[in-house]
Amino acid sequence: MANDNQTPRNSAAETEPQPAMLSPDEVVHELRALRARIPIPESAQVPIALRRRLAHVNADFITASVNAAGVSDTVQSALRRSDEDLRLEIDAAGRWVAAIDEMRALLQSMTTANVVRKQRIGLAALQTYQICQQLARDDANQPRLAVHIAEMKRLNKFGRRRKPATEPVPAPQPEPVPQTKTQ
Repeated sequence: MANDNQTPRNSAAETEPQPAMLSPDEVVHELRALRARIPIPESAQVPIALRRRLAHVNADFITASVNAAGVSDTVQSALRRSDEDLRLEIDAAGRWVAAIDEMRALLQSMTTANVVRKQRIGLAALQTYQICQQLARDDANQPRLAVHIAEMKRLNKFGRRRKPATEPVPAPQPEPVPQTKTQ
């Protein structure tokens, strides 16, 4: 029989200490340090317009060219690279795609988190405005809050009616020039 007084076992995720949350300044510092450690290969010595196209060469064509380089020492000598070197660079490029995807996911999560922060701040500001309006009904609070309420009212984009847009006056159309018959 099981003892009913036993506490349930915690999963491994619950018992591990959570990492300390970073401040925005710490994130900037960490990202700059990370950026400094990312290897940037030397770019190809070709015109910029061609560089853009070079990054989109067909993958099957690339595989065929590496295989061709592998069977010819002359090709490898002309390239100054072996087929194994090319295969390693292809593999590294694929792994960097995964790193780029993770960085995009990080950017998206940071963006989403900041939108939530701005929404919470906006809600607090609108609630403050409503509370101040309610408190200002009392004569004891009205003198202290009147200036602030007026400023918030002036700056508030919510709840304010927009001035109707005036219809633009159409530009005068030039009169058609009558065509003359030439004989």
